[in-house]
Formats: sequence, C-alpha cells, structure tokens
Amino acid sequence: MTVHDVARVLPDVPSLRNLCRSLAMAEAVVNPEGDERYHTFDPNWSPTEEFASMWNGSGDEYAIVFSPAGAYVRGFDHESPLSPYHHHDVPRPWPGVVDSVPTVFRQYVHEPAFTDEDGTPVVTVCLWHEAGTGRWRAGEIDFPEGHPDPDGSAWLFELLTDPTPEAFQAFAEDYYETAVDLEAVRHVYRLRPLDQAVIARLNPTASVKDVVQEAIAIGYPVDPALSPGTD
Repeated sequence: MTVHDVARVLPDVPSLRNLCRSLAMAEAVVNPEGDERYHTFDPNWSPTEEFASMWNGSGDEYAIVFSPAGAYVRGFDHESPLSPYHHHDVPRPWPGVVDSVPTVFRQYVHEPAFTDEDGTPVVTVCLWHEAGTGRWRAGEIDFPEGHPDPDGSAWLFELLTDPTPEAFQAFAEDYYETAVDLEAVRHVYRLRPLDQAVIARLNPTASVKDVVQEAIAIGYPVDPALSPGTD
C-alpha cells in the first residue's frame, strides 16, 4: 500500500473529521491521564483550523489540518525508505511527496510543527483534499522497489482507512492490554453525547470529571447531566 491507495479509500473530509474526533474521545476515556496516548483532536488549533494527530512515541506520527480550504494530511514513518534523513547529506523530502501540494495548503509543508529544527519537512507521506474537488490527491512518486509499505501509509493510517469501532477496539485492547467494550466504542463513533454509563463501560476507573474536561477540549458532545463539576 502507498499514499495513492490511501487516497482511494480515505473517508470524505466531514467523515474524516468526525472519525478523528471520535478516535481522540474514545482513547481519552480509555486513557484519561493522557500518558502515551496516540490520538488527539484540537477543534481550536487556530480561529479557522482544526487539528488531528497521531503520535506513537517512537518517532512515527501523522497530522491532519482541517480548514475552510479542505484538509491536509502529513505522515512520517521514521523507518520508511522515503525518510528525508536516509539519502542526502542535506535532508530533504523524497521527490514528489510534497512537490505538488497546492498553494492553499503550501503553508503546511513548512509549518514549524511539521518540520525539524533546520526547517526540513518531516514527512514520508502527504495527501490533501481541496474543498469542492470531491477527492483526495497525492503527488506523483517513484517509490523504491521491494517495500510493501514504502511510505508508511498502510500502518500510519490504518484506523482511518478502516473507520470501524472494531478496528479501534482491536488497537486499544492490544496497546493498553485491557478489555474495551465494543458497544461503548460504537456509541462514541456515532458521535452520540457522552454519558456516565458509556464512560463506565469504556473505563470503570476513569474520573467522570476528567473525561468531561477532555470531551470539552476535544469538542465532543456531552450529556447535559454531566456538568464540569461531576465526579
């Protein structure tokens, strides 16, 4: 799989935004302390932008910016042969990965949050969806041979290309080594208001107050019965 395969199966922008919000919320209940949490969602990254991210703590990550222009997706697999650091004395992105990013998204290629201390874009995979175009696009890339996942897109985006509660359940049970209630995940994936029963089913030890605060930060709907002061 490469970025071009991801572009064919990735959900449309509104669906992807909802999925990213649900991923962040479900994981925030499973792991309310936030230590080593994979997925985050910030509905107020800027006055006009929302931001979703994944970070595995081992140097691999993705970032998605949702804006009025559409959506921009950047990923980095540190073991990918497309890494900017593998082939040049002066690191630079693999040819084609970001060369054809359209003007409306060009600022994100050099966004400080997505570059290293020398300004090099930290990227092995990039795709974008301009508002009104109806499709995801990626650059023309000559991928090296002999790699089943040369840019890391297959595993980086596996919970985005398989947008099912079952996929999140499998991830969370493996990563957190705990049982995860599938019906509770389905509730969150449907963006239904978070209530005390769902929180308890996902994580019986979670502080309702802490989870509600996370939901407010994520922009996830909360049952009116759960005030910010609820214990």
